[in-house]
Amino acid sequence: MNKAQDTPTRHRSGAVARMLRMPVATLRIWERRYALTRPALSPSGQRLYSADDVRRLALIKQLTDLGHDIGSLAPLDMAQLQQVAATHATTLASRVTAAEATPARERRLVVIGAALGARLRRPALLRQLPVAVEMLGPFNDAAQAAAAVDAASVDAVLVDEPQLHTGWRTAFDAAAPALAGLPTAVLYGFAADAVCDELARSGTRLLRGPQPDAVVAQWLAGLIAVPATTTAAAGATTPSPRRWSDAALADFAGLSSTIACECPRHVAELLVQLSHFEAYSADCLQRSPDDAELHAHLAQVAASCRAKFEAALEHVARHEGLLLPR
Repeated sequence: MNKAQDTPTRHRSGAVARMLRMPVATLRIWERRYALTRPALSPSGQRLYSADDVRRLALIKQLTDLGHDIGSLAPLDMAQLQQVAATHATTLASRVTAAEATPARERRLVVIGAALGARLRRPALLRQLPVAVEMLGPFNDAAQAAAAVDAASVDAVLVDEPQLHTGWRTAFDAAAPALAGLPTAVLYGFAADAVCDELARSGTRLLRGPQPDAVVAQWLAGLIAVPATTTAAAGATTPSPRRWSDAALADFAGLSSTIACECPRHVAELLVQLSHFEAYSADCLQRSPDDAELHAHLAQVAASCRAKFEAALEHVARHEGLLLPR
């Protein structure tokens, strides 16, 4: 047997401190005061830490970062430390679950055009939307809508327009200044390419009719899933927001690399990629009106996958005795 292969890997204090993202002086103070591990010594007297030592120190570091007193942690064995971590993680998870159980806020939509208003009340179409909606109208034109509703409580405006012409957006905003800052989507019949380009640059979402209900539902879902940009809606939260930032996931991935299982790191990296693709797809809704329904669908799929992998990260973190990123 090859003795070199049979010898477990040992890490010096400096390497362990880098893995734990802490000063080596702090690690030495911990060991001197609390005797957290029993590292072996090299012939020159340097401390050599095993993989089990590193796992124990990593968990203690996480718990102290979360406010646990190191003096109370020092006497605990690994199983007891993992129980403390599991209790902490369960408490945090219950808070997240309670937040997720709160229904998404109902969206209030101004509808201009009788035919569109009737269509948007079809139960089969409404069931395909990610959140409940309240339809205000339908109104005959922008001026009537602006006079009848409180724009501060509205999330978006939907317009049925048989024909679009140059300057349509300017005329719409002039007729209804109160609605001018709201996200606006137009289902239209005919328009020149130059007019569509003009409206797309203004941020107006376009969908050329006729379209089946499934496509209209996707178009509408993309509109109401994007965070509102008005001051009134600035405090509204979007369905299923990200639980962790890129920085938090990167820290978690780096810390989890100190344990034998690579799954926490891989799941954290997948979450970063999914979150970026979700944001990219949502951005494409603004930039490519011709493909809006496709990118709305992709954004929804990415968001759904992200939420599932967030739950997976929570599960694997508990299994490995790691605390979730903050």
